[in-house]
Amino acid sequence: MKKYINKLLIIFLIAGTIVSCDNNLDQLPYDEFATDNAYITASDFENGIRGVYLALIQGGIYGSSDAGSMLSAPDVLSDNVTLAQGGRFTKRYLHDYNFNSNSTMQTLYEDAYELIYRANVVLFYAETFEGESKANIVAEAKTLRALAHFNLVTLFGQIPTQSGDANSSLGIAYLTEPDPSIEPSRLSVGETYNLIIQDLVDARADINESNPEARMGKDAVNTILSRVYLYMGQWQNAINAANAVTEGVASMDNFVGVWEDTSRDGLIFYIPNAEPILGNSIGVAWSQGSASALIPEYVASFELFNLFADDDIRKSAYILPATSGSSTYNGIKKLFGRPGQSNGEVDYKIFRASESYLNMAEAEFALGNEGAARTALDQVRSNRYTSPSSGETGNALRDAIRLERRLEFAFEYQRFFDLKRWGLSVQRSGSGDQADGSGTPSDVLSLSAGSNKFQLPISQESIDVNPNLQQNPGY
Repeated sequence: MKKYINKLLIIFLIAGTIVSCDNNLDQLPYDEFATDNAYITASDFENGIRGVYLALIQGGIYGSSDAGSMLSAPDVLSDNVTLAQGGRFTKRYLHDYNFNSNSTMQTLYEDAYELIYRANVVLFYAETFEGESKANIVAEAKTLRALAHFNLVTLFGQIPTQSGDANSSLGIAYLTEPDPSIEPSRLSVGETYNLIIQDLVDARADINESNPEARMGKDAVNTILSRVYLYMGQWQNAINAANAVTEGVASMDNFVGVWEDTSRDGLIFYIPNAEPILGNSIGVAWSQGSASALIPEYVASFELFNLFADDDIRKSAYILPATSGSSTYNGIKKLFGRPGQSNGEVDYKIFRASESYLNMAEAEFALGNEGAARTALDQVRSNRYTSPSSGETGNALRDAIRLERRLEFAFEYQRFFDLKRWGLSVQRSGSGDQADGSGTPSDVLSLSAGSNKFQLPISQESIDVNPNLQQNPGY
């Protein structure tokens, strides 16, 4: 890690000045090397926090890195997608669970710690700043720092509800100081999650109800908190945080438009992605080309496709009927493009209000409050189906909650983590990559519950430069 951060500082020294209008993400501190002159005025800190947000959408976190990122890895690792034979086989090592300490998501690991470093720089200089925006800036920096650590620990560590000894297993190094010379050890999972919660609770107290476009406000912090508490099995805390979210679930009428950027209904935190500010083709994570000449990397698994009922608006919002020569595909529409486009240039949608209701439904069920669980679940279902189901009890209700979570967040950064925290195996159907289930299936069809592969390995490069890092068992 020390080698990586030293490399970061060199990059910062030559980064130069980026100038833009005040509300745009591409505006960074005029001196990213974090000298005393970089953080003096309120404007400097506004620029600094935008630099932290910019790190969030780099290739390894919510970017479209071919090596794998949060944008695609949780579905590639799960049962939601099938490897397409006509693509470039990107991220195949993740899909086949063919990873080791020399083949892992090093880009995400490095980019997450770069974000954490930037956040810690802002927090360090904010200690002696007394401007009117200080509390909000500090809260945003702590939220982003917590989110980056959370993404890291969900990939490289166990999830607290995953097993009885998960909290005492290896978590990650939690960094709170902008010191490039440190060689930190990994904390336990329990210690890591406690620090994530501490940052988020601190942030919730001071963050603005809303912030400028592309920045998080109180709803975003409460959404993250509800997810973290859910992963920890702290059911009432998850419910309380979810209840504090004020944004409503996107309506059925607006839902397709959410993914085509013609509606922002139900969005809690999104980052605009258009020329001339960003214009990133994030849809290449799933495919290239047009609907009539698609080159898919992955397609919706035939099993998942059949789970979407005909009256489920998500079927048309998420699934792209596509062809390429004689091949037909259930392509992934979620990042495909705006109306009339197929360039994969759409806004980054990081958090949505529907998650707060599904988190609440799961937590209420865990507490035995089936009526409250159904009420929360039905808030989502009534906005997705023409004729929604309802009235389930017992295990049928639990399964309905899990099904809606899978359908609602298909291709949206969560499926692998849900299977992992529930202690379930990954079980792919074995159907092929064609729209009717024929064709070639993925090579590897299952990952057994409890497999060490649910925790990705720390790269050997990181271990070589920081001897205090301990590798995950089994690698």
